[in-house]
Amino acid sequence: MMTGSIACYKACHVVSRLVQAGCEVQVVATSAALKFVGNATLEGLTGRPVISDMYTSGNVMDHIHLVRWADLILVAPATANFINKSAQGIGDDLVSTLFLAHDFKKPFMIAPAMNVSMYLHPVTQKSLETLKSMGLDILDSASGILACGEEGYGRLLEPDIILKMVLEKLKVTGLVDSGKSPGSSVAPKSSALSKIKVLVTAGGTQEPIDTVRTITNLSSGRTGISLAEYLSQMGFDVTLLQAHGTAKAEHVNHRDLFTSFASLDEKLKHYLSTEDFSHVIHAAAVSDYSVADIEVNGTKYRPLEVKKVSSDANEMTLHLKRNHKIVDRLKDYSRNKNLKVIAFKLTSHASEEARKEAVNKLFTASHADYVVHNDLTDIDIVNKTHKFTLYNHEGFVACDGLDQLTSELIQVLVPKDIL
Repeated sequence: MMTGSIACYKACHVVSRLVQAGCEVQVVATSAALKFVGNATLEGLTGRPVISDMYTSGNVMDHIHLVRWADLILVAPATANFINKSAQGIGDDLVSTLFLAHDFKKPFMIAPAMNVSMYLHPVTQKSLETLKSMGLDILDSASGILACGEEGYGRLLEPDIILKMVLEKLKVTGLVDSGKSPGSSVAPKSSALSKIKVLVTAGGTQEPIDTVRTITNLSSGRTGISLAEYLSQMGFDVTLLQAHGTAKAEHVNHRDLFTSFASLDEKLKHYLSTEDFSHVIHAAAVSDYSVADIEVNGTKYRPLEVKKVSSDANEMTLHLKRNHKIVDRLKDYSRNKNLKVIAFKLTSHASEEARKEAVNKLFTASHADYVVHNDLTDIDIVNKTHKFTLYNHEGFVACDGLDQLTSELIQVLVPKDIL
């Protein structure tokens, strides 16, 4: 079950991994949860329609039927509202009514997700203790950077930890063994998200001077790598092109490395022209210039012609050449002429007007479908947090951290007619 929190996108990851583990999963979501993640995403992950309104024709007894059908119930994310209502026995929607109809012979697990003040509020803490005393499993929240920007307890546990705890609970109760699905004997449906091929770029290019020196930028590649990992674990078919020297991505379907502008350009052209990608998330930081030649003590050399320019040289001058904009050519490179492009734009200490002008210029030149913008002042290098603004052709879509961006992009990637 899912209640309304930005952490819903993490719960999608848990759902996907449970299905991959051979479990049959039925998502029950509050109307608030569906504001953060859509029906199409959840149905694509599970192969089952999402259940939300218990008064829909044919669903009025779902609070009984679902409790009898399920071998285990997981509420992730569980908001303060759900936790406090449940502890008081209030059942005013399908999710809370399912709790009131719960068969206590079966596991019921709650994974809280909320602001630190809400999590530590005496009412919430008392409610958690009440639910624990009933025999429910509380997957205590982690401490970290929250979606609101504050730091502390209330962050939803990482999906892999929740997955491990759920599968261990099912094994303890004898409901899963060597590949056998819990629930009925019907085999789970494969994820429709595997049909969506996404190419992600991450990290900064390195323009060679000699064999040991390069011109590069401050990009760590964390944003693109994180997006690629989450999308892969949810079931999307993801290819990640990441800069040499960035942190190795885990759980990504396909991975390749690039170094320079020319290297990235060549690999993008190859992948897009030979495979049917539906989307490109172009988060790489690409150099606008490459080294044309190097002048050392009055003598010119081509890049890499000198293995290592001597540190004794009195003078070294670099002559740079302008590179074309790769993002402007992505749709031309692609053999899928319906390719959707999500472009990234970084500005530095720009005014609000200058930021909007930069975004509009990128839309015009690249024909991108979405643009993700952030300014250097939006990046906290110490705490490794970013603030992003997502735009479509109509204007502003959303503005927040990586969690919110990931949730919004999932909605972008899932077409309405995928099912």
